Amino acid sequence: MRATGRCGTVFVASVLAAAGGVRAQQMQMPAQEPHHGMKMVPVRPEYPRMGRAQENAKSALVTLEQVQKIASESNPTLRQAQAEIRAANARQQQSGLYPNPTMAYTGDEIRGGAVGGGKQGFFLQQTVVTGGKLRLSRAVFGKDVKLAEIEGEEQEMRVQSAVKMAFLRVLAAQELLYARRDMAMIAQDAAETVRRLMNTGQADETEVLEAEVEAQRMRMTARMQENTLREEWRSLAAVIGQPDLPLTMVAGDLEKGWPEVNEEEAVETIVKESPAVRIADAAEARAQSFLVRARRESIPDIQVRAGMEYNHETLGSVPFAKGWEGTAEVAVQVPLFNRNQGNVGAARADVDRAGQEKKRIALTLRERAASAVDQYANARLMAMEYRDEMLPRAKKAYGLMVERYGQMLASYPRVLDTQRKLFELQIE
Repeated sequence: MRATGRCGTVFVASVLAAAGGVRAQQMQMPAQEPHHGMKMVPVRPEYPRMGRAQENAKSALVTLEQVQKIASESNPTLRQAQAEIRAANARQQQSGLYPNPTMAYTGDEIRGGAVGGGKQGFFLQQTVVTGGKLRLSRAVFGKDVKLAEIEGEEQEMRVQSAVKMAFLRVLAAQELLYARRDMAMIAQDAAETVRRLMNTGQADETEVLEAEVEAQRMRMTARMQENTLREEWRSLAAVIGQPDLPLTMVAGDLEKGWPEVNEEEAVETIVKESPAVRIADAAEARAQSFLVRARRESIPDIQVRAGMEYNHETLGSVPFAKGWEGTAEVAVQVPLFNRNQGNVGAARADVDRAGQEKKRIALTLRERAASAVDQYANARLMAMEYRDEMLPRAKKAYGLMVERYGQMLASYPRVLDTQRKLFELQIE
């Protein structure tokens, strides 16, 4: 089963995975003929159970906590989120910096020749930002920092959920592999039994061929499950950022961890605490801050300029120049035609759009949360019915059939058929 990005899907996959594959203990059935004149060999029933894959692991088991830690350190999307936070902080810093002053040379009535003249000097010019525009710009970009931080938290949750889903799929796949192999052995045992029955005249060639085809089909299914396990492991390795990680058995218990969930409480919790809602809140706050900043844009900045010039013009008949002279200018732009009214209107519309987006996100989350909780409830019900009702009955039927076989009241093919049905039920 593949996971969606919806809230609560981790629980759903856990339950659905629990209903899937387990490997049973290898059943050692005696190769014997039907009861007619044959010596009875005791048959010990072997039942399917969880954990066989972990018991037969050749190396240390990998836990969910280990792969989640690796993902936190290696997943590139988390590093991207951290880089975006740093970039947002840098943009906020830049938005509040004061304009640099301008220093320049100035000359007027410059001429060459034997007679000096003209003016030459320098000036310093500075823009004085008014209306608190720098402070408001920092506030706008501060909202961007908040957005980046929330998105980083959301990405962390998304990665951890994806890791858990992939881990559970690997756990289910490795248990299902052992169950498929057991099914192949049961089918092979059944084929050999039918072949012996044909030797005694109690089965014909068509029955032998059918049993052999079924055995081959079960072997093929087991081999396909091996490929599925490798595929699921590669998916897990890619999610945690270690694509070359060798295939290893994972540790876990698919029969536990199915808490009962109150639908109304779960939906309300998801709607209130989802990162998507927090992102919508932050986006609305940013739009409001930008509107305030746009309204202040029409307040003109002040341009201040001061400098010194050396006047080479002579003072009448005296062969001396006038010398140094000071200059000063103050300028302000008059907001007569452009008062930034277009940007103010656009910012006001963005505030309205952000508010509606917040409502849309809440409604969408409520819909998806209700669907996820319903899927989880159905999956939990199915898993518990299998675990607590159907599987115990199937195990009892199999045990009774083994007893009847020991009492020469049932044939060995019937024992195998009952065992096959038990394993099929477990795989479902």
